[in-house]
Amino acid sequence: MTSFSNYKKQVPKKFYIFRIVLVASVGGFLFGYDGSVITGALPFLTEYFHLSATGQGVAVSSAALGAIVGPLGSLKFAERIGRRKTMIVAVICFSVSAIGNALSITIWDFAFWRFVTGIGVGLAMISSPIYIAELSPPKIRGQMVNMNQLSNVLGILLAVIASYFFSFSGWGWRWMFGSEVIPSVLLAVGLIFIPESPIWLSVHGRFKEALYILTKINGVSQAQNELHAIKTEIVKERDTSAELLQPGFKRALIVAIILMIFSQINGVNMMLTYAPTILADAGIKMGTNAILSSIPIFLFIFVCTIIAFYLIKHFSRRGLLITSVLFMAVGHVIMAINLQEHWPPLYTLIPMSIGAGAFTLGLAPLSWVIVSEIFPNSARGKGLAIVCFFLYLSSFITSLAFPILTHWFNSRFNNTSGVYWIFFCICIGCLIFSYKMIPETKGFTLDQIGEFWRAHSSGIRKNREGIPLVKRF
Repeated sequence: MTSFSNYKKQVPKKFYIFRIVLVASVGGFLFGYDGSVITGALPFLTEYFHLSATGQGVAVSSAALGAIVGPLGSLKFAERIGRRKTMIVAVICFSVSAIGNALSITIWDFAFWRFVTGIGVGLAMISSPIYIAELSPPKIRGQMVNMNQLSNVLGILLAVIASYFFSFSGWGWRWMFGSEVIPSVLLAVGLIFIPESPIWLSVHGRFKEALYILTKINGVSQAQNELHAIKTEIVKERDTSAELLQPGFKRALIVAIILMIFSQINGVNMMLTYAPTILADAGIKMGTNAILSSIPIFLFIFVCTIIAFYLIKHFSRRGLLITSVLFMAVGHVIMAINLQEHWPPLYTLIPMSIGAGAFTLGLAPLSWVIVSEIFPNSARGKGLAIVCFFLYLSSFITSLAFPILTHWFNSRFNNTSGVYWIFFCICIGCLIFSYKMIPETKGFTLDQIGEFWRAHSSGIRKNREGIPLVKRF
């Protein structure tokens, strides 16, 4: 290994950070791949296991139920063994469950292994955003955390391709889930070669190793300043459990929980999860397989994810979030009117594209960016674990309820427009919440954000440099 002294005169290495963050965004990749595989496999699972609308909800939502257990059973997991090792454990859970899903005999076997899949995803989605936020310099932190979203979309695209190639009757759905093992193994190998979070190392007294990594990221002078700030923050945050219950940080916790719940119950996730089914019901079929009908939507999402890097860099977190939710609400209105008025089937792609695009450009990446920044350093793992519990609880309820709700509206009113009017109301609630409650965190160090919440608990809305952190537009 190259000695520490060789790095003393180096400047920050953006490519070095990018490469590490790409591997570390394992949580987003696993979440995207698994979500898209179940999307492609659902029609075949329905036929194979003779699933009702409730059975479809169980098949989809069982992973979200496991993801609830991941954070609950691992509140101290990322703190005790480190962010990197937690991600490795997550990948192992994901790989084992993929094999279990592929070999399932009954729907209950399948649901159990989906539950284990969720545990792996839950662990990864705790550790990945924490790791990326703690490793990234303030100026590019938003873009780096958005790598989690990019990996999510890459996982979706790869899973759609795999699902299409294995979309044949009989055992095709088994190969869809078995294919999850290949990217999981590659990610596990990559995780072995990335460093641990410098903040986690510092919290555990390993300051020399932390300084080594900070120097590779920021250069020697900035690394010294960063390490000093981390040490100062650690001294202030010895009792992290009590810290989260203090007025300022308690408010931050509540804001983070509500934001993540909105990110799951806004309806766009359900449109994407059930995209082949929705489009097939609308009469859109490209080629001979319904899975192909969702490919334009997922390609559009990929393009929007790339654009999001530019938007996050040049626009405020809060302003972009509000705009995103507004256009998501517009997408739901158009979808509801489309279903009510029985527009031509191809028109269904328009509201789906508006909603999915707006979600991908704003709420999807920014919910993770803001939540990964909002907690004090040593309490970040516990704070994000609590947030993820509510995230996956809301995801479980929404995934389970969506097919049941659409079936009810369809049988009662002969269309499902009512579902999208509900999602429209939820987006309006998210819009009001974002305007009233979300602080601006762009450009501030994690230590400054922690200082802001301390000041907030005292009624002082400024960071330690005297600059107001909450910006109104």
